Amino acid sequence: MGKGFFLSKGVGVLLIICGAASVATIIALSVVYSQEKAKNNEVSPTNGGSTTNPPVTTPAPTTSNKPWDQYRLPKTLVPEHYNLMLRPRLTPDETTKLYIFTGESSVDFKCVEETDLILIHSNKLNYTKAPTLESVNPAVTAPNINKYWLQKVTQYLVIELDAKLKKDHMYRLSTDFVGELADDLGGFYRSEYEEDGEVEEFTYKIGCCNNSMQPTDARKSFPCFDEPALKAVFNITLTHPQGTIALSNGAQKDIDIGGEKLIQTTFAPTEKMSTYLLAYIVSDFDFVNNTIDGVLIRIFARKSAIAAGQGEYALNTTGPILKFFEDYYNSKYPLPKSDQIALPDFNAGAMENWGLITYRETALLYDPEFSSNGNKERIATIIAHELAHMWFGNLVTLRWWNDLWLNEGFASYVEYLGANYAEPDWGMADLIVLNDVHRVFAVDALTSSHPLSSKEEDIQRPEQISELFDAISYSKGASVLRMLSDFLTEDVFKMGLRVCTLYTAVDNTPLPGLPNTVADIMNTWVLQMGFPVVTIDTASGTVTQKHFLLDPDSEWTVPIKWMKTGTEQKPVWLVEKSGKATFVPSTGTDWVLANLNVVGYYRVNYDQSNWNKLLNALNTNHSVIPVINRAQLVDDAFNMARAKIVSTTLALSTTVYLDKERDFMPWESATDNMDFFYLMFDRSEVYGHMQAYLQKQVIPLFNYYKAETGNWTKDLPGHLDQYNLVNAISLACKTGHKECTDLAKGWFEMWMNNPAKNPIHPNLRSTVYCNAIAAGGAKEWEFAWAQFTKANAIEADKLRYAMACTKEPWLLNRYLEYTLTPEKMRKQDATSTIVYIANNVVGQALTWDFIRARWTYIFNEYGGGSFSFSNLINGVTKRFSTEFELKQLRQFKEDNADIGFGSGTLAVDQSIERTISNMKWIEENTKTVSNWFQEAIKPL
Repeated sequence: MGKGFFLSKGVGVLLIICGAASVATIIALSVVYSQEKAKNNEVSPTNGGSTTNPPVTTPAPTTSNKPWDQYRLPKTLVPEHYNLMLRPRLTPDETTKLYIFTGESSVDFKCVEETDLILIHSNKLNYTKAPTLESVNPAVTAPNINKYWLQKVTQYLVIELDAKLKKDHMYRLSTDFVGELADDLGGFYRSEYEEDGEVEEFTYKIGCCNNSMQPTDARKSFPCFDEPALKAVFNITLTHPQGTIALSNGAQKDIDIGGEKLIQTTFAPTEKMSTYLLAYIVSDFDFVNNTIDGVLIRIFARKSAIAAGQGEYALNTTGPILKFFEDYYNSKYPLPKSDQIALPDFNAGAMENWGLITYRETALLYDPEFSSNGNKERIATIIAHELAHMWFGNLVTLRWWNDLWLNEGFASYVEYLGANYAEPDWGMADLIVLNDVHRVFAVDALTSSHPLSSKEEDIQRPEQISELFDAISYSKGASVLRMLSDFLTEDVFKMGLRVCTLYTAVDNTPLPGLPNTVADIMNTWVLQMGFPVVTIDTASGTVTQKHFLLDPDSEWTVPIKWMKTGTEQKPVWLVEKSGKATFVPSTGTDWVLANLNVVGYYRVNYDQSNWNKLLNALNTNHSVIPVINRAQLVDDAFNMARAKIVSTTLALSTTVYLDKERDFMPWESATDNMDFFYLMFDRSEVYGHMQAYLQKQVIPLFNYYKAETGNWTKDLPGHLDQYNLVNAISLACKTGHKECTDLAKGWFEMWMNNPAKNPIHPNLRSTVYCNAIAAGGAKEWEFAWAQFTKANAIEADKLRYAMACTKEPWLLNRYLEYTLTPEKMRKQDATSTIVYIANNVVGQALTWDFIRARWTYIFNEYGGGSFSFSNLINGVTKRFSTEFELKQLRQFKEDNADIGFGSGTLAVDQSIERTISNMKWIEENTKTVSNWFQEAIKPL
């Protein structure tokens, strides 16, 4: 599943989890595809004790010891294959006025333990006939069904029998049912969109969504054994209106024209797979296609998008990325086709359904007239993420969701490798530091964080499963696996994927200096939450580690790559809390820099003397420090200052050299960290001094790009240069640089005067729209709304973000109302738009009032299992820093305890913790920060 904001599983790759006391230590990966194809079984990790509590905010309650009151299926029945026929109705039912679908399903299952009870998942389905049970073997008589009922809390169809099923015999359960074809973005659901002014409808089913991940929604479209380990073969048939096409995981096998102007499409049987990977779609979409090495690649989207060529980039990128992963895994892509489809309504970034990958439109469609460089990069990385899952997780799948990090962490790591192969000029491999490592540090430093691996028994309910689809599973998982790949070397890491376990790979490849087994090293990173800060005292030669912020007893096995005064040195390991390290100089002008290229998942602190030498190097010749480490120095210093490990003035001092910096990564790191200062001070007297300082620092960058682009008339060739140009304009305008705001207002006014011709480069549209609307009033906002209502998905995303920038409270209040009005805004976009408005200092209080007043409606209408609930709660509360806001937040938690927060439950606790931390930080730092900014803006 894509990160989404990004955000799952694979072929020829077998995860082997070793170590008797290990919860989930990744040791290895792989058997050859020919062997694995024959088995196609799930992995069963060894689960043991965790040193820290997992992310479970409430225990999974059971009302009794009855099997149907438990959230996990009993280990008595194992499905082998399903036959499923579905017919969506694209017009409302005359009686109920609801859109519905009807279905017929049979599942052949094996009894592995004698039982007189059948539990099969079913949610929001109504049965039109009594279920029937028969024996697949005519020589064996099936028991009769005594009674059946729906257990709503645990989402079961419960069937009691008059005798026991016999062990090792096969049985068939058949059902007829009807379900609502709702617009709730879960299960088999309905979407509407306009095409050439006409309202169109189509339906699709996704067994699992990412970002708003609902891994238990297959049961909303048919009764099934809805756990990832219970794989089966699926035979799908869809009945749909003429003029539409049907898609599913398998290739189309037969298409029959029936009565009532209907078509019946049958698909080839799927590979043996989990229920959450199922997909079926009925639409009137068009497609572009290509065949590479016998694999049919198709990109589906609205007809207008295909006609505009918006599927071509995805089509041209998919082939190279598939070939890259075939080489990476040393295994051919296992299916005859790779369909990818852009959906107008989708609550995730993308989802790796096997053979039919589903995407948001903005995650798959590219149009140079509307798409920014960032849009293009997002498409390449999400395609790579989902295609990585075709091998890693779809063929071989973890038994249960508690070790989700192995799936999503791996895909989140190798997505950069796949995208880098497709676009070698972009420098994609380095961006994981900004996008994942730095991003997840902030979350993993909280006491409400959790280890990568959780106990299986602690993850039971659907909303608990959804909570796991977070930055820890994705970004920390990616960061730790990247570190593993680095200290083993990428060749050894891939050898482990291709041939056997990493133990064998390490045994066969000399790796001097590895201090322990891979299992023991990785256990320190997987079983503990958080990460270490490594402190190097260059005077004494002592290197120490401690848990960043929290547990004094935690200890990691830490790989340290380092350099001395610009020259890379031999790597060392820190295996104890403290120890002498012979590499550290004690005298002279030499400086030490550790964690080169930020391949290690830890922060680094130094003695004050070494910090001073590093700051001097930045200010005199910053290029002697690698660009990634320049970004690291800024990020480490600011975050260690928030933890009171170093002074806030030291952190601010890392930004002094930025008036001479032209590279993207350090600037991005600095602006990311200054965002926290904006959140804390944009309502205080410090704001003016901060604005003046940042404007002073960014004007040289602004002027540099003005010259490089010929006064904003030429494009820049470099991928990261294009990003930094956006940084320059965004920060210059944000700090009130008149030349910048006049530029943004002028471009926007030109567009308003001639709406048919937009003069603003796609790379700059989000920031220019935002700043022009912020500087304007109702006229600018209304123009943007008018353009939004008729824009394609790519352009609409930019406008939707920018309209939240207005400084007019009444416009923001109206915009908030629009977010919960499906006729004005798609449900998939509601929560992110609310967060955009909360990011605006004028909109913060309005948004908080809005959320509290409408929480019941939002929770019920938009789904408690939606992964975006976590983003919503964190996004709306991240500016909180007063006693009054803390009191309101705690009251919000208390007032809605009965309603609940679904997948946002953990986010509520994180928000309370963060608010307390913010309050303390402001109390301790306001005066110091204000004085520092005032001194920094004084003329020399």
